[in-house]
Amino acid sequence: VDVLRNLFSRTLGLGSADKVLDELSLEGVARYIKSDKCKNIICMVGAGISTSAGIPDFRSPGTGLYANLKKYNLPYPEAIFQIDYFKKHPEPFFALAKELYPGQFKPTVCHYFMKLLKDKGLLKRCYTQNIDTLERVAGLEGDDLIEAHGTFYSSHCVSYSCHKEYNLDWMKDKILSDRIPSCDECSSLVKPDIVFFGENLPARFFTSMKMDFPSCDLLIIMGTSLQVQPFAGLVGRYDRGLCCSSQADPLLGLLGFGSGMDFDSDKAYRDVAHISTCDDGCLALADLLGWKEDLDALVKQGKNWCDSPGGKTKDDEGGETADKPSTASAKQQEEESR
Repeated sequence: VDVLRNLFSRTLGLGSADKVLDELSLEGVARYIKSDKCKNIICMVGAGISTSAGIPDFRSPGTGLYANLKKYNLPYPEAIFQIDYFKKHPEPFFALAKELYPGQFKPTVCHYFMKLLKDKGLLKRCYTQNIDTLERVAGLEGDDLIEAHGTFYSSHCVSYSCHKEYNLDWMKDKILSDRIPSCDECSSLVKPDIVFFGENLPARFFTSMKMDFPSCDLLIIMGTSLQVQPFAGLVGRYDRGLCCSSQADPLLGLLGFGSGMDFDSDKAYRDVAHISTCDDGCLALADLLGWKEDLDALVKQGKNWCDSPGGKTKDDEGGETADKPSTASAKQQEEESR
């Protein structure tokens, strides 16, 4: 109902549009964030926020993941993430998983910008399509995140009668040693808890969106072309100011096809398109907010933390950790180094 109401309001001029930005620009977004009216920000992110870390996105011609899977002899590129194909032919997925396994890449400026929003007390939630876990490495924790397409942090036996759970270290050992993971109890295949095509999204995705979006003051979308449902449908649950900063398919975003966004029609009232790399967009917004020094310090401390021997990613079950970067400690270290 909300999606239809918003659609009619935008396309037919029915209902009243609540315009909360004084200007449909990045500057207008920054002024709104600095006002006392913006207290709950939701970020929606996709593969484009991790490309500067060296992880390919999915659909970019020539460089995207789907364009470089010929060596796996797949019937079609998406088959590598199809649950039925995986159960019969798990080898291509685990070969790819070894190449892209969490822990081999570092968070980007964009990841740390979301951590900065958290430190400023403004981040309501981050909804991510990514399975690279870099949001967690940057300092976001379980309650901050809705990992819509799952996570590598846990794995389960695919047998419905068994469904034994395995932790990150167990799966990592199997993948990095080129062994197809099989269950210790029933010998069935074990799959990381990422969502394949043909599987349902985590229940928490659906319960959280019903609670989060009604209280959202600003929705920031980065690094996703919004082509995959039901994730893309989250936009229709929001009817206030919107900032879109995306590497992926900017023309699609500008036209608003399939995204529920309107950047340039006569009825446009809420959506802002800032077309750049995600990192550059975050740097530009941080500069307008007067947060550039905070972000630079946080990025620097985060890189030092990742490079340190004690740098560990904290999973939901606990395990080895080191102090994650925070705005206060990052700024303090930056000042001490001057």
